Amino acid sequence: MVDDLKLRGEERYAASVAARRSLAAEALAGAAWRALLDYLAANRDRFGSLAAEFGLTVAGLKTLMSLDPDEPKSMRALADEWKCDASNVTWLVDRLEERDLVERRMLASDRRVKTVALTPAGVRLKGELTDRMNQPPDAFLALTTEDLEDLLRVMEKLRSGAEPTGPPAP
Repeated sequence: MVDDLKLRGEERYAASVAARRSLAAEALAGAAWRALLDYLAANRDRFGSLAAEFGLTVAGLKTLMSLDPDEPKSMRALADEWKCDASNVTWLVDRLEERDLVERRMLASDRRVKTVALTPAGVRLKGELTDRMNQPPDAFLALTTEDLEDLLRVMEKLRSGAEPTGPPAP
């Protein structure tokens, strides 16, 4: 009986420690997430400036980046992807089509469906935009190699959706 009570006490203690660790880990995760959001918000103008440099809106930049040179997308697929009304897609595609960056095509299997494809000029511009967006900001260049390796490891883990490894955060 004494052993049984001792075991239940140890179980309650272990559960209490686990709950505290869980709350601490949740608070730490929240702080890390807010720090990431703050960093992204502080750098949001980077994409607007880049888009403007190429005579695009941020929405136009997003449109180009959504298109694959080898696989046109239907207007409906773009509206679904962006969670917007099809009329918004039409407006954006119209603007890019005026600049010869995209073209509308009929779907071979269903002529009622319009797809959007990058033109050669659109492919070139998307490549330039991708190169520029992939250039790290000065704040990243100022980090140590060790910090960059840690950041990359964590980001790869988040991107892959991998389960956490190791003990929970204290």
